[in-house]
Amino acid sequence: MAITVGLSTVSIYPESTAAGFAYAAQVGYDAVEVMVGMDGVAQQTAALKQLSDHHEMPVCAVHAPCLLWTQRVWGTEPWGKLHRSAALAHALGAPTVVVHPPFRWQKEYAARFEEGIAGLEESTGLHFAVENMYPWRATAGKRGVTAGGMYLPHWDPSSGSFAHTTIDISHAAIAGDDVIEMAQRMGSRLQHVHLTDGTGSAKDEHLVPGRGTMGADKFLQHIVETGFDGAVVLEINTRRCSSKEERVADLRESLEFARTHLGQTTTQG
Repeated sequence: MAITVGLSTVSIYPESTAAGFAYAAQVGYDAVEVMVGMDGVAQQTAALKQLSDHHEMPVCAVHAPCLLWTQRVWGTEPWGKLHRSAALAHALGAPTVVVHPPFRWQKEYAARFEEGIAGLEESTGLHFAVENMYPWRATAGKRGVTAGGMYLPHWDPSSGSFAHTTIDISHAAIAGDDVIEMAQRMGSRLQHVHLTDGTGSAKDEHLVPGRGTMGADKFLQHIVETGFDGAVVLEINTRRCSSKEERVADLRESLEFARTHLGQTTTQG
């Protein structure tokens, strides 16, 4: 079967989750990844099911609210957030929950993170795909200054025992990681991809794929050659787009890039 090419609802921020479904349908994506906490609708099962049905757009993944700006969504207890994300994924028919490693101040959560993720996978039947992050850096002129490890046990889940993982190309750019080498370390554990791009800046750029320096084209070709059977989700930053037309153009360019380098027929939306 062809690899699913989805659109993350965060890609159309500051527009709404509802708009994310509409854009995905208009441009021709296969599915949507819901970023929980982007707005109130993203936390409402009934509303999300209605959007999915209305646009005939399945949900391929739920991104748990584990970013800094979603720290208070669904409370502050991290395991509770993951259980609610699993319930939402089940209700929407999504096979995957995307989760970040714990922040370094979440020491109790981090201490049993690998064990707890394995337990959640067993009890829910879902893939909890742990995403690669990066060392936080401050900029000093043109040089990045590492601010230290902000994630536990590490920002790179390929070194852990997780059964399922996510590669985000923009995050790898900040960390200075080679995404093909990361995919090789993960092997069959690689379940999910956030397709985007970066230049190695200290900023989390989330560029349209092909506009950075990460070799996103070769990465996609690599995962096809190695039998990847998860989902590739476009997670780009379109905040600087001055109009809906410009945003649609970025979303269409991203989709065509994905389909071309995954060996799929491109479709005009």
